[in-house]
Amino acid sequence: MYSVITRVNAILTYTLSVLACLTFLCFLSTLTVDYRTTAQMNTVKVVVKNVPDYGASRERNDLGYLTFDLKTDLSNLFNWNVKQLFLYLTAEYITPNNELNQVVLWDKIILRGENALLDFKNMNTKYYFWDDGNGLKGHNNVTLTLSWNIIPNAGLLPNIQAVGLHSFKFPTEYTQTRV
Repeated sequence: MYSVITRVNAILTYTLSVLACLTFLCFLSTLTVDYRTTAQMNTVKVVVKNVPDYGASRERNDLGYLTFDLKTDLSNLFNWNVKQLFLYLTAEYITPNNELNQVVLWDKIILRGENALLDFKNMNTKYYFWDDGNGLKGHNNVTLTLSWNIIPNAGLLPNIQAVGLHSFKFPTEYTQTRV
């Protein structure tokens, strides 16, 4: 005869195996969903200052200030397998010191059930736009991209980039005024 503990163990093991299989099947049901959507971005105000970076060294580095507009509808990205979205706006540019610079300027977490229609006007960046030298002044090709990570209930953690970019240039002179 089997003891009570052996029977409980068998039932629990079988139940967990069935739940794992169901979770995998649920993951497969959203594997081919296209999570891309369009985003419209625009820079409103762009200035650059040359200030000391006390966090790293005493050298003077470029610090970019910008305000931006962002409009996108992310509500179609949510399905039963999406818990939340982690959005982030990055600036990408090339300098003589570095082949590729990527700076995260802003981020936001949108939970399921929250308003996923974004229409921001004249938003300030959340994080500083530091360059590790003097590569921002007069730079003609800085590209803003909106990307997001999908946090699912089960499955992969995809990193998706929005359809639509915005390129802008920094002024050729440093600003001396307070921003």
